[in-house]
Amino acid sequence: MRILLTAVLLVAGVYGFAQDASVSGLKSTAEKTFDEDTTHKSGWKKGGLLNLGLAQGSTSNWAAGGEPFSLTVTSYLNLYANLKNGKNKWMNNLDLFYAIQRTTSQGMRKNDDRIDLYSKYTRQLSKKWSFGAVGNFRTQFTDGYDYGKTPKQRISDLFAPAYLTLAPGFEWAPTNYFSVFMSPASARWTFVKSDVDNLGPRYGLDPGKTSRLELGAFLSANFKKDLAKNITFKSRLDLYSNYLKNPQNVDIFWTNVIAMKVTKFIAVTYNFDLIYDDDARLFGPTNSAPRTQIKSLLSVGFAGKF
Repeated sequence: MRILLTAVLLVAGVYGFAQDASVSGLKSTAEKTFDEDTTHKSGWKKGGLLNLGLAQGSTSNWAAGGEPFSLTVTSYLNLYANLKNGKNKWMNNLDLFYAIQRTTSQGMRKNDDRIDLYSKYTRQLSKKWSFGAVGNFRTQFTDGYDYGKTPKQRISDLFAPAYLTLAPGFEWAPTNYFSVFMSPASARWTFVKSDVDNLGPRYGLDPGKTSRLELGAFLSANFKKDLAKNITFKSRLDLYSNYLKNPQNVDIFWTNVIAMKVTKFIAVTYNFDLIYDDDARLFGPTNSAPRTQIKSLLSVGFAGKF
């Protein structure tokens, strides 16, 4: 419950900041996507954003030490297709993240990898309340490894794991840039490909099984706003409590993107992700305990909107 209380206070804090920002008169720009675009009254609105970043470094006879060569390539693609029809809204968002790093001492490793499809249908009941359903699918593109083992040990793959959440419920949207969707009865599946050896138990599946069903409560808070003329902040916090096992251990998925436009085609992007999955038994001395997972990535590079 402490985790849940902390997350709720975090959502409240984000909303409070949003109100402060509004009072301060922060400007909005044409860089908004559909969920902020109040000029879009009906029909489809589609588009996307592509960010490609590159960082390279080298040293030679450097007394302080350092990698002789390092190269990091980052990529982020956001696609959206959203429909408004009277009191009905159908919003679809696909985020694709991938980044690799190559250094002289460690070779090539990935340091970001995610496929995240989020779909939400709502029908307006009043000015701030709607009823609808959320669907969310998450996985990654390629193999992930524990490099602390010799030889390295594979701990993830495409569709291993993969998560699918289906949640009917109610949405509270006090502003056009902040909303909270709440579902007291939702379903979540965890999948692991059958050809991936011994990964199922690491993600809460019984030995020999390729899927696991959870029934529980789901909350999804979304915030997206231009904080200044050239700065956009996007945040999503998902909470899930499994009624069938340890409901007090709330799973957390929190993803954040700050995009700062430098020129028309150059941008600085910062990603911060925090995950707590009570069934991801990958950590600790015996690789059998859950842990809070944190990842951050800063990149500078090409940015294009379409």
